[in-house]
Amino acid sequence: MNRFSHPFRVLLLVTLGVVVGMGLSVGRSVKAERGIPPEQSGSAVDKPLRWQDARLLAEVLQLVRKDYVDDVSDQQLIEAAIRGLVADLDPHSAFLDAEELNEIRISTAGEYSGVGIEIALENGAVNVVSPIEGGPAARAGVRAGDKIVAVDEVPVKADNLDDTIDRMRGKPGSMVKITIARTETPQPLEFTLARANVQVHSVKQSLLEPGIGYVQISHFSETTATDLEKAIAQLKRQNGSDLGGLVLDLRDNPGGLLEAAIGVSDVFLDAGIIVTADGRAADAKFEMDAQPGDELNGAPVVVLVNGGSASASEIVAGALKDHHRATIVGQQTYGKGSVQTVMPLSDGQAVKLTTSRYFTPSGVSIHKVGITPDVVIDAKQAATADASKPAAANPATDPEVVLALGVLRDGSAQRIRQSSLQ
Repeated sequence: MNRFSHPFRVLLLVTLGVVVGMGLSVGRSVKAERGIPPEQSGSAVDKPLRWQDARLLAEVLQLVRKDYVDDVSDQQLIEAAIRGLVADLDPHSAFLDAEELNEIRISTAGEYSGVGIEIALENGAVNVVSPIEGGPAARAGVRAGDKIVAVDEVPVKADNLDDTIDRMRGKPGSMVKITIARTETPQPLEFTLARANVQVHSVKQSLLEPGIGYVQISHFSETTATDLEKAIAQLKRQNGSDLGGLVLDLRDNPGGLLEAAIGVSDVFLDAGIIVTADGRAADAKFEMDAQPGDELNGAPVVVLVNGGSASASEIVAGALKDHHRATIVGQQTYGKGSVQTVMPLSDGQAVKLTTSRYFTPSGVSIHKVGITPDVVIDAKQAATADASKPAAANPATDPEVVLALGVLRDGSAQRIRQSSLQ
């Protein structure tokens, strides 16, 4: 596929589940990252701020410094002013302090140093969704469904989850004690863990039946496209031959790296545009194309989506739908189609600024609209089915997966794919 002509990496990152040591909650956004731009003397955008506007800002700052009920430092006031300025532009632009910027970099790398637990806040308790395979917690015996009640003997507070996450982080080899409540165990369990570098894999796979594979992508990180290729290869080995079809589950996948979305799309596409973007700046305009090669050799694909499928998920679903490479099944997607550029500042902070919007291969913007599935599943029925499923449900018993499997069986995905060739 074509690479960007500009020297920065484009990211597409949306609200992700909390993974201990990563802090993946960073907002539904498409982002690009670039270096501190050089001065552009003479450019219209570099005209000085009107002195009247600068004076107004200075007057307000001075009034707050002098008369506000609490003493607020100048640094806090300036940062608050910047946050307000950027946040007022749109819901996806933001000022990032050094810690927030670091969170973004960590969350997209697919690796961090911690104990290796994916957690979620449920009914006022911090529950273990799953220990990450090969991580310290998994090796020590922490299980899905456990409740974390304390870290280093400091009680966990549901209203301060970030503090709990921060205390589970640390340098590889450093120790942390986690106290856990388990339903079948009357007394709390204590685990003393050595923090380690943990790989967070976003791809899971299984065979639904002979010849039909299932792949779930939870978010898009630097390793996702490679992990997808490995998952498909594993399914082929397990099946003993090429797959006859695949269910790609992007439900509740809030996004991630744009390059990962492009890579995932390219796994199934042999040619054509994957995504384009347009904006005011030259480096906000780009087109990404698929390279020859289809890992499934044309076998039909069904993509499962819902209202939690956003950004990178919508790029994949939109590309496969527009090229008639897959049947989209589920509910209307979130509708996130803007690009944010992360612009580092000189003091280790950054501004995340919306710089362009992206479009599906057919030239359609899905921003605030989303993607309409080819086969629509009633959202209320889906919610009822989801509520009745256990946390670690077998995909083969998931009602929506069963429906997707039916779409593959009756050949509708194959017919849609062939119609694009006639």
